[in-house]
Amino acid sequence: MSVSKQVKRVTTHVLQAMKTEGEKISMLTAYDYSMARILDEAGIDVLLVGDSASNVMAGHETTLPITLDQMIYHAASVVRAVNRALVVVDLPFGSYQGNSRIALESTVRIMKEAGAHAVKLEGGAEIEESVKRILSAGVPVMGHLGLTPQSIYKFGTYSVRAKEEEEAQKLLQDAQLLESMGCFALVLEKIPAKLAKSVSESLTIPTIGIGAGADTDGQVLVTHDMLGITKDFQPRFIRHYLGLFDQIKTAVEHYIGDVKEKKFPNEGEQY
Repeated sequence: MSVSKQVKRVTTHVLQAMKTEGEKISMLTAYDYSMARILDEAGIDVLLVGDSASNVMAGHETTLPITLDQMIYHAASVVRAVNRALVVVDLPFGSYQGNSRIALESTVRIMKEAGAHAVKLEGGAEIEESVKRILSAGVPVMGHLGLTPQSIYKFGTYSVRAKEEEEAQKLLQDAQLLESMGCFALVLEKIPAKLAKSVSESLTIPTIGIGAGADTDGQVLVTHDMLGITKDFQPRFIRHYLGLFDQIKTAVEHYIGDVKEKKFPNEGEQY
């Protein structure tokens, strides 16, 4: 009789221990069951059901259009695939800003309907009440500072944030505020590496960087970027581990050719 190997779940406690022990945290995005299953079996620590689904799955220009219902759909698909990774879900634009009661209601829906393990919110002091209310319900919260894509129309650009001293100081203060409130981790997006290092060293909670240098406690990328599916998006912080756009396109062209030339299916591929 075979005994199945027990999989140790990644929790917020595990991530904290990883920071303490100096082990880097790996994080990628996931939006569907099939991809999430592959990433989980590969041993990823954290899966982020990002509102970047608005871009890579739905083809929108920004993250703003995606709805709470759509995020719940994607999150539930990912959760069903996962045996090990911690699943964090983005609260989408409009579901938490300016009203802490709505923020909690949005979070409760994500936790109950999708079975998520934690939520992520963009911003610092301006979302303090929402973060406090969610935490008071016992839901783990991951913060997100630096380039916050939901505020793209405020910034007007996706360029590096916090290069100036004033904004850098605010980011550091916001990071310390989020930690003091009880956030379990913090994403730092597209900020100077030196600032990310300083913030990471000043906090006891883990930091996850994207375009923030090598000195954060972990790294996150959009899976479609890392695998080379989103071929035309090539900022300097992305490393393409595969070129799946071209590989898939070549495979499909091969399939089309076989169908047109009556090479598929062959005798061994039919009943």
